[in-house]
Amino acid sequence: MTVHVHAPKVETFDVAAMTNTDPKGFVRQVEEYRLEPWGLYMARPSDHPTFHYLESWLLPSLGIRVSVFHYLPEFRRDQDFYVDIGEFTAGDTVWTSVDHYLDLVIRSGQDTELLDVDELLDARVAGLLDAKTAQGAIECAAAAIDGIAAHGYLLEGWLASQGVQLSWRTRTETA
Repeated sequence: MTVHVHAPKVETFDVAAMTNTDPKGFVRQVEEYRLEPWGLYMARPSDHPTFHYLESWLLPSLGIRVSVFHYLPEFRRDQDFYVDIGEFTAGDTVWTSVDHYLDLVIRSGQDTELLDVDELLDARVAGLLDAKTAQGAIECAAAAIDGIAAHGYLLEGWLASQGVQLSWRTRTETA
């Protein structure tokens, strides 16, 4: 059986140009960027078939990107936050992210689900990630899962314990 594994997804966040370039090279206009000592906030409309708006915080020191997807009513999901594990680098005007495959789905006050372990392992076997990066992704995901669980499965509680206070636009249509 042949498994297709993609290279780590790279994304750019051009604060000066107010654009976000996705891993496929599509450039989208951003409505808001906000810089805080702990990270970068982005809010933009989406042309995705299942959600119409995206909000994300890139948190380099924690190795995570926290997103809220504003789903169309017929595509709503049982999640409050979606967390990508990766490397997030701040530049003077352009930030970059390199996705390390692992993702978390957080249902506030209920649980945290780890996704895409198979993708991480396939990428490692294919030589797309070195051992140190793969181990770092696992350790980062484990720290986030433990921290969130220790705070009653509340992402905000764990982040506050790390000195991070996120703010969002209206939280309707996020489930």
